[in-house]
Amino acid sequence: MKYTKTVIAAALATAVSGAALAEDVKVIGVSIPAATHGWAGGMNFHAKETVERLEEVYPGLDFVLATASDPGKQVNDIEDMVATRNIDALVVLPFESDPLTPPVQAVAASGAWVTVVDRGLSVPGIEDLYVAGDNSGFGKVSGDFMVSQMPEGGDIVVFRGIPTTIDNERVDAFTAAIEGSGINVLDMEHGNWNRDDSFTVMQDFLSKYPKIDAVWASDDDMAIGVLAAIEAAGRDDIQFVLGGAGMKEMIKRTADGDAMIPANVTYPPAMIATAIELTAVGMTSNAPVSGTFVIGSVLVTQDNAMDFYYPDSPF
Repeated sequence: MKYTKTVIAAALATAVSGAALAEDVKVIGVSIPAATHGWAGGMNFHAKETVERLEEVYPGLDFVLATASDPGKQVNDIEDMVATRNIDALVVLPFESDPLTPPVQAVAASGAWVTVVDRGLSVPGIEDLYVAGDNSGFGKVSGDFMVSQMPEGGDIVVFRGIPTTIDNERVDAFTAAIEGSGINVLDMEHGNWNRDDSFTVMQDFLSKYPKIDAVWASDDDMAIGVLAAIEAAGRDDIQFVLGGAGMKEMIKRTADGDAMIPANVTYPPAMIATAIELTAVGMTSNAPVSGTFVIGSVLVTQDNAMDFYYPDSPF
């Protein structure tokens, strides 16, 4: 009987402990854009891998991962996470800044932790943690390279990404870097970090301008669309195209000495993993993780390209 009571007591203790653990489980929502282009595909890969790994590491955490193909879907995803899962934290990479600001602001107002990644919100200070590449640095490094390659100046066209705060930061820093250099921006349009859109925009540029010396594509997916348009038009006046973000195919072309792709600028999609991991640490410990975490941009040339070439990477 004594043994039976002991076993029953132990079982009850285990049940109570299990219930307590269940009550203590914290839910982290992760809301990101779908793999609409190469960089986003790499970001999706790292997000899924990180969530799967951290669910094993932290039994007291539960993750909800949702991907969205447009801003409206992402807004709905976040509202669903709040309504059905009562999330304790949100890691969000906004599809676009303006439409995602109000729903994320509502999450923060509810008392949940908010980590914003890459594309900032339109209202500053909503998030507890901001993780991003150095977008101003990305623009400056790109501009400095253009100046170094065109010491006598020249005419260029510029491709912007999706309308976001990070796109503004990149373009502002790029413009400041080339100021006074003799480099003239003939035109600037949004390619939306998309190959097809950029192909169409470059076709328009080629029809409007009989001479273009170089292109700042500002993203490797856009650079691929630009290169395809140049090839289709048979133009030989463009000296080079500068993309960015470190797509493995483009890094390899730089490593191989392709004159049209002489350089690249890093902007790692794995930053989403950093954001999720830091949020998990914040939810499970007293370690201070609030603030801003910036990952620097590096100029990739033929000399150091193989240091940034990862053939097994999805991007």
